[in-house]
Amino acid sequence: MMNHGKLIIFAAPSGSGKTSIVKFLLEQNIPLKFSISATTRIKRTEETDGVDYFFLTKEQFQEKIAAGDFIEWEEVYAETYYGTLKCEVDKLLEKGENVIFDVDVLGALNIKKIYAEQALALFVKPPSVEVLIERLTNRGTESKESLKRRIDKATYELSFEQNFDRTIVNTHLPEAQNEAKQIVLDFIFRTLLKIN
Repeated sequence: MMNHGKLIIFAAPSGSGKTSIVKFLLEQNIPLKFSISATTRIKRTEETDGVDYFFLTKEQFQEKIAAGDFIEWEEVYAETYYGTLKCEVDKLLEKGENVIFDVDVLGALNIKKIYAEQALALFVKPPSVEVLIERLTNRGTESKESLKRRIDKATYELSFEQNFDRTIVNTHLPEAQNEAKQIVLDFIFRTLLKIN
């Protein structure tokens, strides 16, 4: 069966504003469905299984890894896994839905590799590493050790920018959101109209 939907993948180092951009796009009048991730973390009281996440036990998650059920997955913290189930994405694509992802850099590249031209991989980055450090520090949610880990990971992730289709530099969030909106609309509708 031909998959008619498109995939829009957002990835970025922590603190770049990727999640704010994705939330903004989902509030616009754009035909997008958010890709719900699977996770082994404990469900919070306000969360709903199958809406916020697919909540799995570590054993269930590892069985799905072994079966090749994920298009991307990562052990984000010790014993805490996150991943995207291929069957859920394909279900949406077969209905003609456009699927938007908020994932880590390596996961994004894996999705792009699987879906190729059907996917648009967008890299969001801060104007500089200094700005990124400032944003992460200003959150006030990190210990010195976890802040250093996040900065080291962000620096590593920035090295993958050239593997993405487009880069959005988030200097000023509303401008970055509008740029992302234009890129996404162009990709969805240009492809739907079969115009290159």
